[in-house]
Amino acid sequence: MSENKTILDIRNLDISFKTHAGVVHAIRGVNLDLCKGETVAIVGESGSGKSVTMKAAMGLLDSNASVNSGEILYTYTNDQGVEKTVDLLKMSKKELRQHINGKRIAMVFQDPMTSLDPTMTIGKQIMESMFLHRKLSKDAAKARALELLQLVGITDAEKRFRHYPHQLSGGMRQRVVIAIALSADPDILICDEPTTALDVTIQAKILELIMDIQRKMKLSVIYITHDLGVVAKVADYVNVMYAGKIVEVGNVNEIFFEPKHPYTWGLLSAMPDMDTDDDRLYSIPGSPPNLLHEPKGDAFAARNQFAMTIDEKEEPPMFQVSRTHSAATWLLHPDAPKVEMPKELEARLARARKEVEKYL
Repeated sequence: MSENKTILDIRNLDISFKTHAGVVHAIRGVNLDLCKGETVAIVGESGSGKSVTMKAAMGLLDSNASVNSGEILYTYTNDQGVEKTVDLLKMSKKELRQHINGKRIAMVFQDPMTSLDPTMTIGKQIMESMFLHRKLSKDAAKARALELLQLVGITDAEKRFRHYPHQLSGGMRQRVVIAIALSADPDILICDEPTTALDVTIQAKILELIMDIQRKMKLSVIYITHDLGVVAKVADYVNVMYAGKIVEVGNVNEIFFEPKHPYTWGLLSAMPDMDTDDDRLYSIPGSPPNLLHEPKGDAFAARNQFAMTIDEKEEPPMFQVSRTHSAATWLLHPDAPKVEMPKELEARLARARKEVEKYL
């Protein structure tokens, strides 16, 4: 699917927030890249820094945020047909609004009701971005808006065009939010928990819709989610995030069938499974660290049953497992004791692999 040309390259991103309680070191050296036509997922528990990372790329950080270091390099073809690479962190909010947000990088948020203006018709909201970024005439914008409503699977587009958000169901509102995000033909679509507020059948339809649109429009997509079921369906590459750092990265098969980080083992074990012997759902013991007081050593150490003495003292580097797979755990050090993933998880992943092979 990927054309192997990197269009978004996040390097050593480090972000703090000033709060009444003190400084929270929320993002602690994140590296991530996205290639043309590729789907990358960022997964992890709430508060791990997934949304903050992508909000930094959009210039949507709160006023109490400070970017301590790093760069977010975005490569695109400008209106004159010239390829350019810009550091999004060095652009002003005005420049981002004029040249990047909506026009080249668009975001779909998890709650469609907070993204839509209740006082404006659906049609007007879809056309707004076309007037601003594409300078279309009213008739051309309306024709394109109706086209987009049909593309996102809304029937009777002409009628819905005149409706207000409260007249639509949750699933339809999310489709409208996707139509708005696509209205200026962006290169990158960032989906922040796009199916959280929807029931399971609608979730599946929205995911299929995004994948279908991605193929038609050759989009690059970033999913922010805590739902590994979503990731398994949509992602080419997965970045597992914990306490403001990416602790494991790999292609979807490596993360789902050959995970190396104990945190990834915990996330996969916590996924519901029909064939498991245990009648209780697994949860990772303990809580994520409070980043007001930055942990010494490995941030996951306190919750890691396989933690060693070095985990308390020193942060692990990223150890390379394969060309596309690496993980930040001391268990991968050549001198570390040999630790295998829990047997129950191993059996569960073997069952999942068989299921996948059956469909393939």
